[in-house]
Amino acid sequence: MLSVLVVDDHPVFRMGMSALLGSLAGVDVVAEAPSGEAAVTAAAELAPDVVVMDLHLGEGALSGVDATREILRLHPGVAVLVVTMLDDDDSLFASMRAGARGYLLKGAAPAEIERAVRAVANGEVILGPAVASRAMHYLMGHATAGGPVPLPELTSREREVLDLVARGLDNLAVSRRLALSPKTVRNHLSNILTKLRTATRAEAIVRARQSGLGGGP
Repeated sequence: MLSVLVVDDHPVFRMGMSALLGSLAGVDVVAEAPSGEAAVTAAAELAPDVVVMDLHLGEGALSGVDATREILRLHPGVAVLVVTMLDDDDSLFASMRAGARGYLLKGAAPAEIERAVRAVANGEVILGPAVASRAMHYLMGHATAGGPVPLPELTSREREVLDLVARGLDNLAVSRRLALSPKTVRNHLSNILTKLRTATRAEAIVRARQSGLGGGP
């Protein structure tokens, strides 16, 4: 049996997804989770083959991206399939960087969801048609990218946050762009200030722009 954990903060969608997957031959929905924290706990206890993950998970400390990263840090063999309403580039790329093997929009047909669950369980990467072309451009760009990394003392996620802050985005806008909770963004900013030895957000922005961050759209 293929064991699946369904993670979504909307009870109706969560129950509907569980019912759909539970009706499939050879698939067992072992648990549901309404939050990122609950997802990490359930994955640790049950070791599912696949986690079907939403990205926005209410006001908890862990977003779907954060939960995906933590689950895969603890259990690298788990396959995460993102199923979300978010079709923007930032959400897609953040999920891929966190280690998700699949990304579908919530409008996907039942047959597409079934195919995706079985595919990621087999080690494949699968993307919905609405996001596949953007993901290909992303992967091709990173395959050819080179040069020094700006502010190497920061993690890649901290650089992403600082880059958006240096573009003028506030914490809420950053959280939406990266599919993170506002609390997570605040924590990243605190770490950034500490690592850069800057006392204020404005000083960190100056350092970011001197290093080449903050110049995007």
